[in-house]
Amino acid sequence: MADFIKLLPDSVANQIAAGEVIQRPASAVKELLENAVDAGATHIQLVIKDAGKTLIQVIDNGQGMSETDARLCFERHATSKISQASDLFSIRTMGFRGEALASVAAIARVELKTRTAADALGTEVVVEGSVILSHRACQCPVGTNISVKNLFFNTPARRNFLKGDQVERNHILQEFQRVALSRPDLAMMLYQNGQLTHQLDGGRRKQRIVNLFGNHYNQRLVPVGENTELVSLEGFVVKPEFARKKRGEQYFFVNQRYIRSPYLSHAVESAYEELIPEDMFPSFFIYLEVDPDQVDVNVHPTKTEIKFQDERYLYQVLKAAVKRALGKYNIAPSLDFDRETAFDNLGPAPESRPSPPRIRIDPDYNPFTSPGAAGRPAQGAGNRVDPESWEKLFAPGAEEKSGPGVPVQTRIQPDWDDQEHTPSQKKFLQLQNRYILVPVRSGLMVIDQHRAHERVLFERIRQAHERQKGSSQQLLFPETIRLAEAESALLESLLPQMKDLGFGISRRSGGSYVVDSVPAQWDDPQGLQEMMEGLLEQFQKNRMEIRDDIATNLARSLAKRLSLKYGKVLGQEEMGALTEDLFACSMPYQSPAGKPTVRLLTMEELGEKFK
Repeated sequence: MADFIKLLPDSVANQIAAGEVIQRPASAVKELLENAVDAGATHIQLVIKDAGKTLIQVIDNGQGMSETDARLCFERHATSKISQASDLFSIRTMGFRGEALASVAAIARVELKTRTAADALGTEVVVEGSVILSHRACQCPVGTNISVKNLFFNTPARRNFLKGDQVERNHILQEFQRVALSRPDLAMMLYQNGQLTHQLDGGRRKQRIVNLFGNHYNQRLVPVGENTELVSLEGFVVKPEFARKKRGEQYFFVNQRYIRSPYLSHAVESAYEELIPEDMFPSFFIYLEVDPDQVDVNVHPTKTEIKFQDERYLYQVLKAAVKRALGKYNIAPSLDFDRETAFDNLGPAPESRPSPPRIRIDPDYNPFTSPGAAGRPAQGAGNRVDPESWEKLFAPGAEEKSGPGVPVQTRIQPDWDDQEHTPSQKKFLQLQNRYILVPVRSGLMVIDQHRAHERVLFERIRQAHERQKGSSQQLLFPETIRLAEAESALLESLLPQMKDLGFGISRRSGGSYVVDSVPAQWDDPQGLQEMMEGLLEQFQKNRMEIRDDIATNLARSLAKRLSLKYGKVLGQEEMGALTEDLFACSMPYQSPAGKPTVRLLTMEELGEKFK
């Protein structure tokens, strides 16, 4: 019988390993950046062309490699991090498997230049498809300069599975941010297609977060800290009012390694319970220092998922630390049951000067004179009033008296059901600053003020977009906003549609934009930074959940952000106008998301409640 099992050639085995390790250009970026960090570099440059498909280059000033190491690093399982199995449980470096460069070299052309401080000359190695093309001495500074060109040139099927350039750039930026956040002491630079997009100086963690995500984060961050025998915890959480629709900016670092942990994320989210809506998620940047013996990092090919020996303990510590931080900075409500607060405001303010009390008496005051008689003495004012007549002052309907002798009539129920009245003439009632109650002939109509206003704005915005001219309001002082790389790229693609809606936006350098006009429906131009971030975030959320065209998606997102929020107190005229506008819409009974805006409680349904 013929033998079926055979050993794979090294080139095929390397490509299989590359398929596990290098899934997209961002995977190669991750491996190269982590190698630079492990080499002890203090300055790292990342150069990208065509979203990493044409070129990925990492330049560092680390310790470099000798001539032998420069050749050996492209072999599989060649590593300087471990030498025996027990070393797997004392790892503090970013990488340790020794497959990164071998996997990258199997599917690209790799050019390596490196030199140590002890060597006068450096070494240049060129590898293409796991084949070494050249190995020679060269002139180069201390450190390592590695270039990955034409990624997936020999695996076209995998190259065809790559997404668009913008998507791949976003993945690369994520990896760059993760390394930058894990090591804020390192200086890092990012060049994309010849342009410097990020220049980060070494500093503190908060400074690094602000440099990456914008100056507005300086006021959003709340410090978190806790030290126990098993874990040391530091970092920042973002204030509840800046919660987001998706888990975008949630970062955990264990021993300076970025990880994903739904279990620990749930601990942080539970600390925000009753502070943010159920469909919102907090942002955080939390750094954990744990004994390597208590952590197993060798459970996932990309090493972004790890196992803890005592996850429940970490869960409780993390939840308590975040909750205490929110309460310490007066963000979470708290009650002090050990302190008596009934006597807090009895005394005068320290800077005030006490004055003797004064009693003023008007001997001519008569509460039973008509309002028109005020200012002149009433007849018989000098006579003592019968004390029993004071009860009339508080009788129901007393305020409707027009003069003496008019009988008092107590109204039991107002006439809200007059069908001859227009909606603006009806009497409305706002329930819990959330619902508008309108009596109608058939029963009681309940309107959700947020969804109703969202429907009204959505149809107005769509009509303005169809006319390609949305009404706008000019800002007295143009405002500058700064967006992250992904948000900036999204805004660039939406600028024509944003202009049709009434936005006036011009781009500046470094992801900054100047806004000089906003749609007429925008009632709070002061919160432009937060509103623009929320608008783009809502647009991305709708794009994932609802397959709409760009114009409809943008109109839906803008209506969602500008609509009345729950808790907004409305007057009679405002409730009447909103009701009229709602029933003037083409689809008044549903919000743009398909949720009901109006419910009718019939007289029969109300009668059933009182049986």
